[in-house]
Amino acid sequence: MIVIIGIPIFVHSIKKDVWEINATNFIKAFQPISGDAVIDDLRAWTPFEWDNLYSFSPYISKETIYETIGYKWSNIKETLNEGMNQIVFVHDGEVVCYLFGYPEHSGIGFNFGEYKGSYIKLTTEQELPFNITERNGVRYFEFIK
Repeated sequence: MIVIIGIPIFVHSIKKDVWEINATNFIKAFQPISGDAVIDDLRAWTPFEWDNLYSFSPYISKETIYETIGYKWSNIKETLNEGMNQIVFVHDGEVVCYLFGYPEHSGIGFNFGEYKGSYIKLTTEQELPFNITERNGVRYFEFIK
């Protein structure tokens, strides 16, 4: 008699959140651009739907971010210095893309200009032109006002 003992193997698949998938796809969307360039409208390069884009000034608390966007989610982080991205795209009241961290780590950095308060808000109703410069493998986007 042969007895087969089954040992259950649990495979934990890591499921990424939509905001994380969209952040990866957003960064990849700019791979065809090499060197310095100008894009007429960021909306044409965004591979997901969004209504509002928020860029938060350094050192803003999680609570202020939650209050500003009207949505609370557990993955928000607070920036540690001025050189970090803290960009949230929102669609229908939910976060659909979150860019956080040092440009050197993500390969992308943004400058929206001076903050008048704790954040800058842009919408899909606006044209969003940017100058892009590439330095050391990082694409830096500077908003053209």
